[in-house]
Amino acid sequence: MQRRFRLSRSEDFKRVRRTGKSYAHPLVVLVVQASEIKENTRVGIAAGKTTGNAVSRNRAKRLLREAMRNLMPSIASGWDLILIARPALVTATLADTRSALTTLLKRAQLLSVDESFG
Repeated sequence: MQRRFRLSRSEDFKRVRRTGKSYAHPLVVLVVQASEIKENTRVGIAAGKTTGNAVSRNRAKRLLREAMRNLMPSIASGWDLILIARPALVTATLADTRSALTTLLKRAQLLSVDESFG
């Protein structure tokens, strides 16, 4: 995922967590908030210590970034998203992660085109 699509400021994370709507899945939690910047969608990725040690947290974040990279063109613009890794994500495959994100984005009604990944 390109850096311009990343949510990185602490204030933005706090705003989205405080006022956004959350959608849960066994692998990941999605928090959605309308963005102040309307031209693109920004994504922030978090993995807390409950996810595991540093190696596990980094693997979870890499999985989420790679899965989002393929989904970004089909996501509606003008949103700030936060993806929070859950402990089960560490043992999941890329296909499982992509499927979980697709499910969450459909529930949040953010996918502009139905994408199916196999």
